[in-house]
Amino acid sequence: MLSRICRRRFSSDFPQPWLFIGLGNPGDKYKGTRHNVGFDMVDAFAQSVGIQMDDVHCKAIFGKGFLNGVPVFLAKPQTYMNLSGESSGPLAAYYKLPLNRVIVFHDDMDLPCGVLRLHPKGGHHSHNGLKSVIYHFRGNKEFPRLRIGIGRPPGQMDPKAFLLQKFNATARERVDVALQEGVDALKQLLSKGLTESARCFNTQQKYKHIRLQTIRT
Repeated sequence: MLSRICRRRFSSDFPQPWLFIGLGNPGDKYKGTRHNVGFDMVDAFAQSVGIQMDDVHCKAIFGKGFLNGVPVFLAKPQTYMNLSGESSGPLAAYYKLPLNRVIVFHDDMDLPCGVLRLHPKGGHHSHNGLKSVIYHFRGNKEFPRLRIGIGRPPGQMDPKAFLLQKFNATARERVDVALQEGVDALKQLLSKGLTESARCFNTQQKYKHIRLQTIRT
């Protein structure tokens, strides 16, 4: 039923669906790595709301359900990070979704580990997964994204090696807390909309960032 009604053009009295896409690399080799926190966010949200990720659609592990009457689609592209758009583009097109109803979850080295930001649009900031998504959205950057901070590599460490490394225990704990904060923000988004939920969430995360800086000093 959900797939059938969500391929239609929506009337004003029926909630338009959201598509949540988490970026990452498939396979056990990459599970738990910094580059896969987008997958982790999808899994955390799915577990929280009881959506089963038991389907394959448009080259993605896929799940669907309703939350408070709002249709929600969850996807983890299996194309490998650098080709994420090969799945994301067809998914948005299949469900005839405007890009302001598609949220991409991705790792971000410009944010400290465990700090998140929810934005209505933006560039790719040299993130290859986002580059691919933007390309397959026909160059359109006007889609929301949930940035998940993983911090920067220490010293002279190669950023590519850093991204494919698993978190240490302290960082993993911070990320797990952040994932639950992200889940709460996404639930707020479904009930209150992007603008209000992002404003409140980003304010909370800003203070969290300040607290982390205080702890370090």
